Amino acid sequence: MIIRWIGQGGFIVDTGECVVLIDPYLSDSVPGKRFMPVPAEVFEIKPDVIICTHNHGDHLDFETLKRFLNTDKRIDILCPENAYNDVLKYGFKQHNYVLFNRHTEYSVKNAVFKAVKAEHSDGTAIGVIVEADRKSIYITGDTLFNSEIFNDIEIKPDILFVCINGEGNNMNMADAARFSKRIRAKKVMPVHWGMFDNLDPGKFVKIYGNAEIPEFCERIYL
Repeated sequence: MIIRWIGQGGFIVDTGECVVLIDPYLSDSVPGKRFMPVPAEVFEIKPDVIICTHNHGDHLDFETLKRFLNTDKRIDILCPENAYNDVLKYGFKQHNYVLFNRHTEYSVKNAVFKAVKAEHSDGTAIGVIVEADRKSIYITGDTLFNSEIFNDIEIKPDILFVCINGEGNNMNMADAARFSKRIRAKKVMPVHWGMFDNLDPGKFVKIYGNAEIPEFCERIYL
């Protein structure tokens, strides 16, 4: 599995058999200055699966998605209820739209996608677990610390990607560190920083004690 963090809560995941886009935000549509560049080469990929964890503009962005959806290739698009209803309005009817609420599992080729609870201002928001070839990652999406989430995590993921920005109903660094210790992933990487703020993820590393900071757009091999 190869993972690339493309800023905010966005990822490209290549399982070896399918290419997955998760929460891609590759435009300037959200109010506020964008501090990370738009990685234009990302638009060259042909995703098999697109997952949007909730309906906020930096996770479900029409300006980004229309670049991928305007294709004859049939894409599986997985979204929880609020995001699902919004993305259907875009009108790209050639794709397969999957209602991806909490506890839902969906398989594509060698990958299994699992929707888990997130506690956010979009009441249907989710986190996502991706499993392929005995490897797994857990992307929290936007969420606060909520003890119910741990009931949904049945595995010890190889990598946890945890939000740390502490704004807009997301965990702050202290809560993200407590959360990460409960998940007990083999590796922890903080995300959801640097796009609209000057947060130093190194502060999270100091609090948690054993995290790695992902490099923007660099490949992470699992």
